[in-house]
Parts: sequence; structure tokens; C-alpha cells
Amino acid sequence: MTTTTGMTGTTASTRSAAVIGGERLARTGVQVRAAARLPAKLSARAWLLADWASGEVLASYRAHQRLAPASTLKMLFADTVLKKFDRTARHTVTAAELADIPSGSSLVGIQAGITYTVEQLWQGVFLRSGNDAVHVLAHMNGGVEQTVAEMQARAEDLQALDTHVVSPDGFDHPGQISSAYDLTLFARHGLRNADFRGYCATRTADFPAGGRKTFQIQNTDRLLTGSWGLKPYDGMIGVKNGYTTNAGNTFTGAAVRGGRTLVATVMHPENGANAVYEETAALLDWGFAQGSSAQAVGALVEPLSEGGAPAGGAPGSRAAGAGSGTGAAASAGDAGPSTWRLLEGAGGTAALLAGGVWALRRRRAAARAEARAAARAGTGGRHRR
Repeated sequence: MTTTTGMTGTTASTRSAAVIGGERLARTGVQVRAAARLPAKLSARAWLLADWASGEVLASYRAHQRLAPASTLKMLFADTVLKKFDRTARHTVTAAELADIPSGSSLVGIQAGITYTVEQLWQGVFLRSGNDAVHVLAHMNGGVEQTVAEMQARAEDLQALDTHVVSPDGFDHPGQISSAYDLTLFARHGLRNADFRGYCATRTADFPAGGRKTFQIQNTDRLLTGSWGLKPYDGMIGVKNGYTTNAGNTFTGAAVRGGRTLVATVMHPENGANAVYEETAALLDWGFAQGSSAQAVGALVEPLSEGGAPAGGAPGSRAAGAGSGTGAAASAGDAGPSTWRLLEGAGGTAALLAGGVWALRRRRAAARAEARAAARAGTGGRHRR
């Protein structure tokens, strides 16, 4: 079965991003090449299913539609900041580091005057989606403004050109947008880091409460822990969920079965809070059942700083082609959580600036202009998780 639609009705913003991952991902309809039908009850405004190792996009719907990401944007925050601090380092929180947290934010319960390890701060980010933990880490990184700038540069290096970063926490801010394609890029690259993967797979942790007291925090990923009427998904390894009144429910989930890892992103389903998990599970089930019979409809591109070809590169390059399998992930193999290898890019900030950001500035300016236009039409919201 091949389901597709033409370019009629495709927005200008989608057309501008068409080369990222392949032309089919710019189309408005469901994109799939497989004999078996996709799950019937997919109500999300956008979704994408990909193979982690090869980067092949197996199926998608409005992959590049720009939508509010909620806390799934924390995957980009982690991918940007995670390597900067040793997990055993200790930091005493100040009141100033907690002063700029948006009202209505999800919190893990960080208190000024208490000393936390970096590992505990990241547990607060991944398990409880704590904006207080995000802001403390952002201040440790030089401040919120600097962290936002680094996240935007990181998004451009990843070729996540649908993304415009306004805050590091994913809270509803005018102009803060991403897409199912970009969120899947963030998850794919983040999962190459052993700490990232370890944190998002953690179900529970003891968190400091002052003195020698602690309290337990639980991961809000319902497919990981099994809660609110859902069962744990077999093979689930993370990665991040989110919710605001503006974004609705968003989720990027990854699971491994038989040595194969699939990643699915679901944004803004029509139904209740469990729908984002149910539709993610349905896509993962479909992908695992298809095996190698589902041909790619596009590709997750590689970062510019790690050898990825820039958008508009030569035909057959990783930026434009599907399923090349020549990226760092493919060369490492995918043996599952117990044998995951830490893969780190060769480029840092200097390599990023030298290796391609200048070539993307015009697209970045266009994306920001569109973000501002989208913000004027949008509404605010309260961040819950």
C-alpha cells in the first residue's frame, strides 16, 4: 500500500523544509510504503515513525508541520547541555536561579540552599519534567539567554529547521515551535549519549528534600512506567512527553525489540491524555510487525558537525536521501540498552559555526518570521508536564 497526496494545499513553510529528509515528508497526507495498513485510530495533527539505526522514516503524517512542542523540547535542551557537567558534580541552588521560572510550570521541587548533584538535576528534568531543574542547569550553563542561543544553534546543526527556541523548558511562549520530524531528530541524536538514554529510561529515583530527607519521583512517561490505565510498553526505553494547554499532548517514544530500535513522535492527538501514548504504541507495534517490508518514505538527516550533508546537497546525500545507513548510529549497531555505546560527535561549537550555520541563516530568519506570525495567531497556555 502506498498512501500519498500531492502538493496541493501544502503550506509555504512546509515547502521550504521539503528537502530536509526527502520531498515526500513535505506532503500533507499520510506517507507510507507497506502492504499492511497503518493503525486506524490516529488522530494526531502530526506524527512520524523512524528506524533509529538507519534513520529511515517508515511512515509519517505532516512531518514538518510546525506546532508547539511543550516539554518534548527538553530533549533538545538535554542534547545541548548534558555533556557540559560531570554527573557527580555538586551545585547549591540559589534563589536567583529559581526566580525566572514561568508561573504554572511543572516542578520537581528544587529548593534554594539545597545542594544537588548534576545527576539529580537531570533526573528532575527527565522524570518529572521539572522546569525548576531546567532553569538551574541553564543558569549553570551561563544563563537562560545563552542556553536558548546554544539550543537554537544546536537545532540548526541537527538540521531541525522547523524549530524556533524561545525558552529552554518548552513552556508556552509566543513563537516557540517545532515539528514531529525535528523532535524525532532530537531523540535520535540524544539517544546516542549513554547518560541521555539512562536518564530517560529511569522509572523512579530518590530526590533530595533537605538535610538527609528524600522523596521519590516517578517518570511521567506512561508507556515506561505503566500508569493511568496503561500497561508498560514492551521494550520501551524513553524518551520524553509534554503537555500544555496550547500544545496539547506531545510525546516522542523509543522502544527496542529483537535488536531493532524504533522512534515515534506524536503531536496533538484529538482525544484524552492517554491518546498520545496509545497512538505512539500503535505506531511502534506497526513498525515492529512490518520488519524490513516497510520501505522508507524519507530519512532522518545527520548533524552538520558530524558529517551530515547540508539541506539542498547533492542527490543521494544523507540530507536528501532515505535509509543510507551510513551515519554514526548505523555504524555502531543497535544491540539494545545493555550494550549501547556512547557515540559523540567530533564537532563542538566552533566546528558548528565553521561547518554550516552561516549557510542556514536565511532559512533561520524565514523560520523566525513564520514563528512570529504563528505566535500572533496562537494563544498562551499553562505547562503541566
